[in-house]
Amino acid sequence: MSAPSSPVPPELPITPAGQITAPDGRVEPAPGAIAPHGRYVNADLRPVPLAERRWTTYNFAALWVGMAHNIPSWTLASGLVALGMDWKQAVLTIALANLVVLVPMLLTGHAGPKYGIPFPVLARASFGLRGANLPALVRAAVACCWFGIQTWIGGQGIYILLGKVFGGGWAGVTEIAGYPWTLWLCFLVFWVVELAIIYRGMETLRRFENWAAPFVIVGALALLGWMAAKAGGFGPLLDQPSTLGWGEDFWPVFFPSLMGMIGFWATLSLNIPDFTRFGAGQRAQVWGQSLGLPTTMTAFALLSVLVTSGSQAVYGAPIWDPVALAGKADNVFGLLFALVTVLIATISVNIAANVVSPAYDLAHLAPKFINFRTGALITGVIGVIILPWKLTATPELYIFTWLGVVGGLLGTVAGILIADYWIIRRTVLDLADLYRPGGHYWYTAGWNWRAVLAFVIGGLLAVGGSYSHPGKGPFPTDGLLPFLKPLADYGWAVGLATALALYTVLMMPGMRSRKGPGRIDHERC
Repeated sequence: MSAPSSPVPPELPITPAGQITAPDGRVEPAPGAIAPHGRYVNADLRPVPLAERRWTTYNFAALWVGMAHNIPSWTLASGLVALGMDWKQAVLTIALANLVVLVPMLLTGHAGPKYGIPFPVLARASFGLRGANLPALVRAAVACCWFGIQTWIGGQGIYILLGKVFGGGWAGVTEIAGYPWTLWLCFLVFWVVELAIIYRGMETLRRFENWAAPFVIVGALALLGWMAAKAGGFGPLLDQPSTLGWGEDFWPVFFPSLMGMIGFWATLSLNIPDFTRFGAGQRAQVWGQSLGLPTTMTAFALLSVLVTSGSQAVYGAPIWDPVALAGKADNVFGLLFALVTVLIATISVNIAANVVSPAYDLAHLAPKFINFRTGALITGVIGVIILPWKLTATPELYIFTWLGVVGGLLGTVAGILIADYWIIRRTVLDLADLYRPGGHYWYTAGWNWRAVLAFVIGGLLAVGGSYSHPGKGPFPTDGLLPFLKPLADYGWAVGLATALALYTVLMMPGMRSRKGPGRIDHERC
C-alpha cells in the first residue's frame, strides 16, 4: 500500500528520534529509521508518507455518508419506535448517540494524520508490539462476521429486487442447502464485487466513496419523493404519540437504546486511524467526521421515518425494510434504480467498515506473509466460512448476544488507546520504536501487562453481566455474574470508562519517570 518514506525536504527538521516533523505537526520517519520489511513491519503497516496523505474534508465526509446509508442504518429508527418511542424521541436518541461516539472517534483518529499509522500499530504503544495482536484480533473477528452478514443481506436485496424484474421463475428454481441457487449466485456476485474494489487498495476505496455518497443520497431522496407522491403527504406515524412519554417509563428504555445506538459505530471508533492515516491534516479528519457522522446518521434516521410513515398511508401498514419497499415499485426502471442504490449503499459500508480493519489487523499478525490485499481476501473467505445465512437466521444468539459482547470489549480497548495516547503520551510517539523490538514499546517480551490487566478488568465489568431473555440466547436470565447484570446494558460505556481510568492509574509511575518526549520508563512503572 504505502511506499517507503519520501526524501527529506530540507525545510523539515529531523528530531533525535529520527522523525521528520512538518510545520503543521504531522510526522513521518526519516529515511532508514524503519526497516522496509521485518517481523513487525511491511509496506502496508509502515507510516503513510506525508506526500501521500491526501484525504480532504470531503473525502472523510463522503466516507461517512457512504457508510451511514445502508439497510441496518435505515431500520435503526424503526427499532426504537417499536420499543414505544415516537419519531421525535427516536431521532433524538440516534442524534445524541452519534454525538457521543464522535468524541472517541476524533480522539483515536488524531494519530492517523499526525503519524500515518493504522490502528494495530497505534495499539502497540499501549499493548506492546506483540500484545497489540490481542485488540487487533478482537476487532478483526467482529469485522469478519459483520462482513459476511452484510454481504448476505446485500445478496438478498439483489435477489429480491431481481425477482421483481424477472418474475416467478427467478425464485422457483432448484434449491441448494435450502436456498434457491439464484440467491447463492447473487451472494457470490456481491462478494466478488466487494473484494475486487478493496483489492485495488485504499485509493480506489476513496474514489468509490466519493461518487457513491452523492448517488446513495439521491437514491434515498428519490424513494422519499416517490413515497410522498403516492401518499399525497405523510401518514399518521408522525402523529403517533409515544407510549413511553417523557417520564419514568422513558428512561429505562432510553439509556440501553442509547448504548445500542453508540455500539452501532463503536467498532469504527477503534480503528478509525486506518482511514485518518491518509488525511491531509487534522482539520480534514475533524471537520470531515464531524460533518459526516452525526448529521448524516440523524438525517438518515429522519428520512427512514418519513418514508416509512408514507408507506403506512399507502399500503395500510408501515414497511421498514427499504428493499421490501423498493420492491413495490410498479415499473422496471424504478426497480433497477432501487437495485443499484441498494448495491452501492451496502458495498460502501461493508468495505469501509468491515474489510479495511481486518485487512490491517491480519497483516499485523504476520507482516512477512500477509499484506493488506491478502488480509482483505482472508476476511472475505472467513466471512463465508462463518455461514452468515445461519447468523442472520438466529439474531438473538449471534448478532445481539455475541456481537454485543464483543462490542463491550471494543469499548474497553478504546479506553486504553485514548488513555495512552492523550493522557500518558500527550500525543507524542516514537515512530521508529513502534516497529522495533527492544524499544520503548517492547515492555516485557512485547507485552504490556498493564494494558492487558485493564482490558481484562474493563471487559469483565462490561460483559460479565451479559444475560439473555428466556429461550433467546446462551446466557442465564440473571446474567453470567448476576451482580454485574445492571451494567450489561451499558457495556460499551462501562468498558471504556473503566479501562481508561485503570490504565491511567497503572501507568502513572512511568509518567513520573519520563525519559523524553512521549517516552515512559517502563522498568520503573
